[in-house]
Amino acid sequence: MIPGVMMPGVDPPLPNRPVVGILHPGAMGAALGSALKARAGTVIWAAAGRSHATAKRAELADLVAVPDVTELARRSHLIVSICPPHAAGAVAEEVAAALAGRPDPPLYVDANAVAPATVHGVGALLGAQRVVDGAVIGPPAWEPGRTVLWLSGEAAPAVADLFAGSPFTARVLGPDLGSASALKACYALQTKALPTVWAALAEAADAYGVRDALHDQLARDGVDLTAHLNALRARAGSKAWRWAGEMDEAAATLSAVGVPDGFSRAAAEVYRRMADGSR
Repeated sequence: MIPGVMMPGVDPPLPNRPVVGILHPGAMGAALGSALKARAGTVIWAAAGRSHATAKRAELADLVAVPDVTELARRSHLIVSICPPHAAGAVAEEVAAALAGRPDPPLYVDANAVAPATVHGVGALLGAQRVVDGAVIGPPAWEPGRTVLWLSGEAAPAVADLFAGSPFTARVLGPDLGSASALKACYALQTKALPTVWAALAEAADAYGVRDALHDQLARDGVDLTAHLNALRARAGSKAWRWAGEMDEAAATLSAVGVPDGFSRAAAEVYRRMADGSR
């Protein structure tokens, strides 16, 4: 589908060179904004209350600052929310307030690592037919081939078209909100939840005074406990607090369909301990 062509349930369609608003340009948001510049008329971000680091990332990505979310919402044909998982609902509420009374609301891509239920809540707030569920799997993309942007929702094909030829490989799962977020949550169980078992068993072994013996026993099995712990710390790093929120959302994803969610919640707690320095 080419932007500018009518989409069922979405009126008016995206123009050929839409104004895109990014909330907010962290590392991933800056990369998404940069990727959209080729197809967008302009890519903007809301400067109010943001840090110098955020402003610098936006500048390097050649994004255009506007004063605040109200101005961004007023000008945008498409808004992309990319924020910490726990903030996704508040960001959507801020946008909804800014859009009050606007007769032609923009499309809204929730590209956060949240549960399907969270996306459904955003859809109820902003209009399900105008919300696209997005899930980024991979690092901030500055070159093709490493990162996939999964999309679902009625307007997902139009959003995918905007990323054609960009460093992000956009793939459409279908018209149902929540599908992209469910995929992201399930994928995150093996990339972020499973590795935390090393931190949990090491902490328990420390508490019982058997850490050295455990290390030796694992080594006999060809397992390097220290290497696993170092890899976990290196990957999580300063993102541990954010991953805790993602694991909370993953737990909610599992619980909603009757799947045991305890290990996801345990992973969230491990990341919280890492973030506050207790591990």
